[in-house]
Amino acid sequence: AASRLEISMPAVVEVEIGGTARIECNFDIPENASYTYIDWFYLDRSNRQVRLFHVTASGVLEDKTDYKGQLSLGEDKALSISSVTVQDARTFMCQVGAGSYGMGENSTELSVYKVPKTPEIVPNSGGISVRSNEVPEIARCISRNSFPPPNITWHKNGEQLQPRENQVAMQSTLTRESSGLYTVSSTLYAPVTREDRHSRYHCAVHFWLRGQRRALESQGVKVKIFYPTEHLKLQVVPSSALVKEGDNVTLVCEADGNPPPVFTFFKKIPNDWQDLSSLVEPESGVLNLHEVNKSSSGTYRCQSLDLDDMTQREEDVDLVVNYIEGVRVKMEPSSTLREGDSVTLSCDAHSPVALDYQWRDGKGRKLADGNQLFLSNLTFETSKTFSCKVMAPSVPGLEQSKQVSVAVEGKPRIVAISSPLYVRQDEVVNLTCKAIAFPPPTVQWSINGTAHEYVDNQHVASNLTVRVSHDLLQAGAMCRVSNRLGVSEKHIQLVDQKSTAESQGVIIVAIIVAILVVAVLGAVIYFLHKKGKIPCGRAGKQDITKPEARKDKIVVEVKSDKLSEEAGLLQGANGEKRPAADQ
Repeated sequence: AASRLEISMPAVVEVEIGGTARIECNFDIPENASYTYIDWFYLDRSNRQVRLFHVTASGVLEDKTDYKGQLSLGEDKALSISSVTVQDARTFMCQVGAGSYGMGENSTELSVYKVPKTPEIVPNSGGISVRSNEVPEIARCISRNSFPPPNITWHKNGEQLQPRENQVAMQSTLTRESSGLYTVSSTLYAPVTREDRHSRYHCAVHFWLRGQRRALESQGVKVKIFYPTEHLKLQVVPSSALVKEGDNVTLVCEADGNPPPVFTFFKKIPNDWQDLSSLVEPESGVLNLHEVNKSSSGTYRCQSLDLDDMTQREEDVDLVVNYIEGVRVKMEPSSTLREGDSVTLSCDAHSPVALDYQWRDGKGRKLADGNQLFLSNLTFETSKTFSCKVMAPSVPGLEQSKQVSVAVEGKPRIVAISSPLYVRQDEVVNLTCKAIAFPPPTVQWSINGTAHEYVDNQHVASNLTVRVSHDLLQAGAMCRVSNRLGVSEKHIQLVDQKSTAESQGVIIVAIIVAILVVAVLGAVIYFLHKKGKIPCGRAGKQDITKPEARKDKIVVEVKSDKLSEEAGLLQGANGEKRPAADQ
């Protein structure tokens, strides 16, 4: 048991603004005696005690104070304060009277707080030059609605910055709002270098919460840094090694300064430089060259002008436009070719890169690789047109073609006629004669009629429309094809369809007569057999060379495997059944 009155209270109670604070008053009275009264007070700004509650055995008395409606006492006589504000950050006292054991008291410091909002960071919007003579402003940081006032620190690339004379400075401003909360702002001043274009800055607000140091960080920001150009690069897109005639080429000039400098393009000409500003996209380092050709090759220059310090830099690049020119095909021999001759075609071209050659016929079919093509045993049917395709393997898409015509001369050759042609007298028919030749031939007919000619390359076809006469049937027609190298002729035979029909009738009559002869012969044989003049039986056959056979008898050989069939026929013919021996 306690020897004297003891009162215990927490030294500090923390509560967030707007919350409810609960302050306990625990006491021990010797011999478990009861208290006489319990009083709750707070200390005002003058450090005077202002009573809140007076508790006795008969009841609880709440004094009239500014806390009206915010205070309450628990069964354990603990003091509760609701809707805590900034003004409630003060000392609260509990006083206990215990009669003969005297009076005791203790106090608790009520600490109120408001966690600040996440700090906002605003970088310098105008940009900072590395040539600035003064230490420039990097960014501003603001933290609002906190209590008590927090502290702001600055960080660069994750490392905290410390103030340094004439180098790094941090200016802070503290503002107390009407709500009693604080807004704190801080401005960072620091020099910058070219490398700071990649740096990230952020600020952090620090505060105490329940005895521990806490922090909230802003987002990281980059600052626009202005610095002069140190390196200039000029390149060809696509790669200059692959540029060919007809391509669209872009020259790109890049500088590592910020802001980008002003670019100007030039092309080297004899003893001077040609200004190409009219071809440059506005405010860019891009020069567009459309459908370049051999003359587009040369040295190009990009010149940069830094408007900050008016310094100039230059960079050159060589543009090589690959091309193929002078494609020609030579034919040996170059004299006139005849059927059966041979010829060699040679292809040649000029280019700054290695070339491959390929030969194709008039239908696009590949014939051979290499710059020569040998053709032997030429005929009219040999392809009239050949092409030499010249390609640059190192430059995809760079190619040219050259065609050559190979004319094979010879006398005409008739390849088709409409013979024999079956006709009727007085009808109108078409006679056809087809030939091949070069030079182009003329077609003549031995008879008069209406002729129509059709020419396809070396082929010529003539259709002659005529009326069939008796003389035409007898003599036929002659097709004559000629050019300066010779003549070819072929005869067309006309066959009268009437004569053909009569011949066919004779054949049919002959066939009918033959059938009748066979029928009569069969009847004779049957009659002789019926009269028994022809022996027949299963014994097989009789030899007509036996001496006892009579010379005037007809002997017929019948094979045994036909007996049953013939027996049936004979029986059916006579209408009566005869003994097997008679049969």
